[in-house]
Amino acid sequence: MKTNEFDFKGFKVSGFLMLFLFFAIVGASIASFFFSAEMAWVTTVMRIAAVLGILWSLISLGGFMSLEPNEARAMVFFGKYMGTFRETGFYWVNPFLEAKKVSLRARNLDVAPIKVNDKIGNPILIGLVLVWRLKDSYKALFEIDSQTMAMAGTGGQVAVGATVAGRMAAFENFVKVQSDAALRQVAGMYAYDNSELNISETTLRSDGEEVNEILVQKLNERLVMAGMEVIEARINYLAYAPEIAAVMLRRQQASAIITAREKIVEGAVSMVKMALNKLSEEAIVELDEDKKAAMVSNLLVVLCADEAAQPVLNTGTLNQ
Repeated sequence: MKTNEFDFKGFKVSGFLMLFLFFAIVGASIASFFFSAEMAWVTTVMRIAAVLGILWSLISLGGFMSLEPNEARAMVFFGKYMGTFRETGFYWVNPFLEAKKVSLRARNLDVAPIKVNDKIGNPILIGLVLVWRLKDSYKALFEIDSQTMAMAGTGGQVAVGATVAGRMAAFENFVKVQSDAALRQVAGMYAYDNSELNISETTLRSDGEEVNEILVQKLNERLVMAGMEVIEARINYLAYAPEIAAVMLRRQQASAIITAREKIVEGAVSMVKMALNKLSEEAIVELDEDKKAAMVSNLLVVLCADEAAQPVLNTGTLNQ
């Protein structure tokens, strides 16, 4: 997306050089103020120069600024954007420039779980944690009303929008609102799990990485207008809503029991088959079809039962 941001090209000089000049002018102004000459007009001129020197020194104090790594200042001259200053260090610029300072460092945001409906209509609770940062200072400061948002966040008592903390708090609030909307959108695109869908479909529970990638994409689509980007986003909380949690838990338990029973039956049938083959191959005993059916039934009951079987000793013959 097109941006109006550009680097500041205006006049700038080392802050240490200007600080030396500042003290030199202040010292000279003070000395000139107390200077006296035989001619009165010379004394008057010197005192006027001293007052002007002091006045310039006071005004020039507004031109000093320092920048740390991953910080920037949007330079504004009586309402006109003059570029973004990104050079780290101590500098002096035109004191009539307003330097709106912002942080370009990565920040964390933990979005509290919200209640949404998944693809098949089940109410779920879902939350996320994301890492974001400011990418375009022009869009962040002039495309969204960050100062008004910051003031609204404090009840409008103080104009915190004019401070770095206030601006960043406003940006974070903007990211939080857009994250909530993106999370609702993504959650509605997928089912909670694949218990009611084809196993090959993407779900929130089993395909976390894919869902996280889609979430990052949707978030960046919403935040690009504000000059912000999401570096990483992950779902950190996922559960059924309380009103259906108990029912879904029973369904999951039933599904687990059925799966376990399938494995047990599969193993039991294999063991019965092996037992019959062994008896037949080694000619231990000859069984007719009725005896085989009874043996299969008894073995399946023993192998598939939840409790240990109680043995019954048969002291008769197989023909009885």
